[in-house]
Amino acid sequence: MTAEQMAAPEIRQIEHCWIPLKDGTRLAARIWMPLGAERRPVPAIFELIPYRKRDFYREIDESIHPYFAAHGYAVVRADLRGTGESDGILLDEYLPQEQDDAVEAIAWIASQSWCSGAVGMMGISWGGFNSLQVAARRPAALKAIITVDSTDDRYADDIHYMGGCLLNDNIAWAAQMFVRNARPPDPALVGDGWRESWLNRLERTPPYLAEWMSHSTRDAYWRHGSVCENYGAIKAAVWAIGGWADGYVNAVPRLVAGLKSPVKGLVGPWPHDYPHRATPEPKLGFLQMAVEWWDRWLKGHENAVDRWPAYTAYIQSAVRPNTFYGYREGRWVGEPSWPSPNVSGHSLSLTADGRLTGGHAEAGSVLIASPLTTGLGYRRWCPYGAGPEMASDQRIDDAGSAVFDGDPLPEPLEILGAAESTLDLASDRTVAMVAARLVDVAPDGAATLVSYGLFNLCHRAGHDRVLLLEPGDPVRITVKLNHIGYVFPKGHRVRLSLSSNYWPIAWPSPQPVTLTLLTGSARLDLPRYHGTGAPPPSVEYDPHQIEGLRQPVFRAGGYNRRIETDMGRGEVSVVATKDMGHWLALDTGLACEGITTERYSVRPPDPLSTEMEVVSTNAMERSGWRVESRTRTLVRCTSDLFILDLDLDAWDGQRRLFHKSWNFAVPRRGV
Repeated sequence: MTAEQMAAPEIRQIEHCWIPLKDGTRLAARIWMPLGAERRPVPAIFELIPYRKRDFYREIDESIHPYFAAHGYAVVRADLRGTGESDGILLDEYLPQEQDDAVEAIAWIASQSWCSGAVGMMGISWGGFNSLQVAARRPAALKAIITVDSTDDRYADDIHYMGGCLLNDNIAWAAQMFVRNARPPDPALVGDGWRESWLNRLERTPPYLAEWMSHSTRDAYWRHGSVCENYGAIKAAVWAIGGWADGYVNAVPRLVAGLKSPVKGLVGPWPHDYPHRATPEPKLGFLQMAVEWWDRWLKGHENAVDRWPAYTAYIQSAVRPNTFYGYREGRWVGEPSWPSPNVSGHSLSLTADGRLTGGHAEAGSVLIASPLTTGLGYRRWCPYGAGPEMASDQRIDDAGSAVFDGDPLPEPLEILGAAESTLDLASDRTVAMVAARLVDVAPDGAATLVSYGLFNLCHRAGHDRVLLLEPGDPVRITVKLNHIGYVFPKGHRVRLSLSSNYWPIAWPSPQPVTLTLLTGSARLDLPRYHGTGAPPPSVEYDPHQIEGLRQPVFRAGGYNRRIETDMGRGEVSVVATKDMGHWLALDTGLACEGITTERYSVRPPDPLSTEMEVVSTNAMERSGWRVESRTRTLVRCTSDLFILDLDLDAWDGQRRLFHKSWNFAVPRRGV
């Protein structure tokens, strides 16, 4: 036990309580607080998410919230309406109802005898989203938030669309919520009415996929909950955290640049996880830093937070291509503002003979007609650090791409920010996309993915409208790649790879496409960094912080993906398996297990053969009681429609309690 742990006060835990709402709905909550908080009130920290405080998310809660309670805070962790033990139905993500519930809950928390009246809000992913969204509502008691791996723009930088292209992770995530929403409340907490509540939830909770795919442009549906629409609405202090290996990295610098309230940004090498838990390392002492943040804004203590750089980032050293990294070498840098004066443009022209040059490029043309399987070397859009989720050697995809290489670098090239590629493209079809990949090429030819971006050419006038292409007519677009901090070593080459497909990251265009790139004005702009280093932005990381709840494991979980080729059918499939394992929580006696298999299939050269199927099973059991939910999501397409077939089965012991099927046809609308 550390000296810090020995000095920490004892805490009290309330396993289950209700937060009453005005419409009669109750949110189920779990609370940690210092002993004696009723006599000496403390600030509170609030987290509101759909990931069920009682079972599958419990270990993460245990690795965070008791620490805050031991450092003088009451922590309230609640399940969203319609999830876990909470009443009601969860009809979709980030609805106005969700924000209304959060505002009411914050007022309830602030009024409790153990609360000083100051409240903070936090969360990763969904909880990071709604922390920003609720901050924009400005409830009186909310003074500060911590948002991890989230976004300020639900259309441009969420799991649904990228550059106007349909992400297949949109389907995968909808399938995950489909099965998660089909779990019952715990009878040990809600009593004999659990089955009635479960049946009501099964019958009334819709699958979200059709709704998400029906909004293929940046309309009012996506603008709602996108705080970039009005940064000025947020008055609370904001600490925004992200990771280069995560899908939600671009919002951090935008928030630092856009917010007028106190704001700090932090980006490390991490995937979709908290900095004290994430792989690849280095980990950070996130919990200690978070306590400093809460002390500054909820207790009013002047401390080191005021000296944190506005934007702290980890610039990664070059690595060999690999689908998994345990550690990323690099250095920390700190910028007093963003955009930074230490970043300058470094422009390279694309030539017709496949070079990147700092000089002028003569007018010419390059054809881009990528096989449907271009993209097999992909990095998962949202890696969790659980297995082979990172990109393999990019030569597998460069073979189907138009490739432009710079000269061997005479000195290292360090970048921090978002690369952009401006392209003049003509298509032979009315619907087309382009993928741009920034690649580090070693002297022996090994090619490491640095960053990438997608663009739907039908969105060239803005993501809020669809303009079909006139075949043969060139259009000018700019593809913005994901933010990154990276060093290209001396002797390596910078490569830009362009393809007309990027499967299985994005759904392909409805017809085979040939793009013609005009090279006279095509360029790649890199954010060259000239700043100096900075010390790591934390106190020493304490490995005890991730011990969490000790659980006997019956089957360890993990993530794997493989590529299958059926030579007889001419079909190529990517199969990704996410196993949550099978484990027992000692304090609740609840055993949980779950497994999901995603299959992405295509039969080249026909893009209308594209299919994606997700099959998921979740189960919970205790002392002879066992429930299980099974879902199947299948997405196919025609030239004009997406065809969605979904099935849900729920089992109470050996008896199938519920079955329902849904069938949707969604117009493609330029996708």
